[in-house]
Amino acid sequence: MKIGVMSDSHGSVERVKLALEIFDRNEASALIHCGDVGGIPVFDEWVGRDIRFVWGNTDVPDQATLAYLATVGLNAPKSIPLRLELGSKSIQVFHGHEPSFRTAVNNPTVDYIFHGHTHIARDERVGRCRIVNPGALQRAREYTVATVDLARDEVTFHRL
Repeated sequence: MKIGVMSDSHGSVERVKLALEIFDRNEASALIHCGDVGGIPVFDEWVGRDIRFVWGNTDVPDQATLAYLATVGLNAPKSIPLRLELGSKSIQVFHGHEPSFRTAVNNPTVDYIFHGHTHIARDERVGRCRIVNPGALQRAREYTVATVDLARDEVTFHRL
């Protein structure tokens, strides 16, 4: 199973569209956004896709946004980390600013931790866990996303 991972779009709809094209070309069957989405115009691009996300430190999930997400079938995260089982792998998704983030990466209990926040791509192993930051779609030297082949444990970074 291949997944597409992106982060820190900060409302950059055009770069989100480019990221989705990369994920489509690479046959990603599920998508993850690691926070700092940037609002409803970005969510509009996700409608009809298998995507999970977390809130970042700049996201403001007000009642109007939550109501919108419910009407278009996108599930707002209830807590962070978001815990997933995909392709028989255990995954935690953070933005990266949360108090529990440092503990999780220093003592991981899952196969993968995905995060954003730093706007810098990262692929590191801590024990059996692979920690991946796909980079950022806004406020970065270069804009990047990642695809992860869970069956092969392969991470590929893609420049937009």
